[in-house]
Amino acid sequence: MRRLIENRFGLLALVLIALAAVYGGAFVSRPAPARIAPVQPVKAAIESVSTVCPDPGGATISAVTPPGPRGSGKAEVLDGDKPVTLSEAGRLWQKTAAKDADPIRVVATGAMASGLEAARISRTLTGDARGLSGVRCVEPGASAWFVGPGPAAADLTLHVSNVEAAPADVSFVVYAGEGLVVTEQSTGMVLKPGEHRTVKLRDVTTSPLVMGLHVIATRGRVTAAVEVLLGRGKGADWLPLAGEPATRVVVPGMPGSAGQRKLYLTAPGEQDTVVQVKAVLKDGSYALKNREDVSVPAGSTTTMDLSTGIGGQPAALVLTSQVPIVAGLEITGTGDLRDVAFTAGAPAIDLGSVVADGRAGKTQTSRLILSAPFEAANVQVQLLPKEGAPPAPTEVAIPAGRTREIKLAGDEKGFSVVITPQPGSGPVYGGRVIEEKTSSGQLVTAQPLQMARTWALVPPTTDSPRTVLP
Repeated sequence: MRRLIENRFGLLALVLIALAAVYGGAFVSRPAPARIAPVQPVKAAIESVSTVCPDPGGATISAVTPPGPRGSGKAEVLDGDKPVTLSEAGRLWQKTAAKDADPIRVVATGAMASGLEAARISRTLTGDARGLSGVRCVEPGASAWFVGPGPAAADLTLHVSNVEAAPADVSFVVYAGEGLVVTEQSTGMVLKPGEHRTVKLRDVTTSPLVMGLHVIATRGRVTAAVEVLLGRGKGADWLPLAGEPATRVVVPGMPGSAGQRKLYLTAPGEQDTVVQVKAVLKDGSYALKNREDVSVPAGSTTTMDLSTGIGGQPAALVLTSQVPIVAGLEITGTGDLRDVAFTAGAPAIDLGSVVADGRAGKTQTSRLILSAPFEAANVQVQLLPKEGAPPAPTEVAIPAGRTREIKLAGDEKGFSVVITPQPGSGPVYGGRVIEEKTSSGQLVTAQPLQMARTWALVPPTTDSPRTVLP
């Protein structure tokens, strides 16, 4: 041993053996590493809702808060100087507004805000505005997208309201078939608190046949809605809000009735793109022959006629692109005098959806068009009548890659609809369509389903020095 110690190489070997023993023991006895679960958003109940129903003159305003666990809360319809209180959840409230009425606000706080929904629908049988025209009442925001016919093809009116307590600066940009359109009249609009304004797009911009429209509040928040009059015998309706630009867009809610179907695509960025188009029909999902894709130049809007591909079938479209796009679809009715409706890119209704206004009768029919483009889905559909007890809810199963059309057998006096995805359901997209038969032709209006104002997914908070460090 002495010789080994005196040998410097032997001493080095002893040191290495000792170190190996120490670290080996530490390695064997160390605790298992803690698993860090991925941080998930937190589902929080909505505590406050404020919406604006644009241009309510002569239209029927509908509002409802779906039933559910209740606490304290209040919901009101602010119509002129006489606010109306909605005291009962699960009961549809309706009123026909005066012809000269200003935009109507529907507001709620506390438990009555959970799921509050409002809409306006008008019915006109003569003139340029002939048709069923409906729109979901709008929440204030900093950005709103629309896509559809341009000022050269229709009389387009932009309705903007500022319901906040501070002024709002508003501008808008038009993406025409020829490219981006910016004019002096489309920038620098200032709305005082409580002010609403209508803008004839034909007067403030060039006259493109098609357009994507981006309304931007650079200060404050505003509500925006676009009314469309295509002309006598061609129909009228409102453009629904389209989803923010994305590389995958689902356009739901196309009814199974006959008539023209026209797709609108806007690429607001600086790159050209090719959009792949896949239809989700009742018998499966597939690319349409000779309509598998469409080229969209940067900063412009393009259309594609899909009448021969999906006309007469309930459907949704799945659109994919290398760059973000905005999409919408025009639905034309049949008859000597035509009517028109619009749907647009919409999110999956993972947290459920509420439709304020449904109609049924001898001549009017309401339908839900539900699509499960990626995975099988299962939802519960509950009708909330204006009067009487609600019927038992209905379970609806949608196979993966399919679309189902459900006729709503509601009360003639009016009803609302609550759609709730069930546990384990895949993503569901949908729309509500109302059709009416008249002697001169079909009337039609559509509304893509939006996420119910019941819950919000709130990013979780974590301890981080970034909170206080610049």
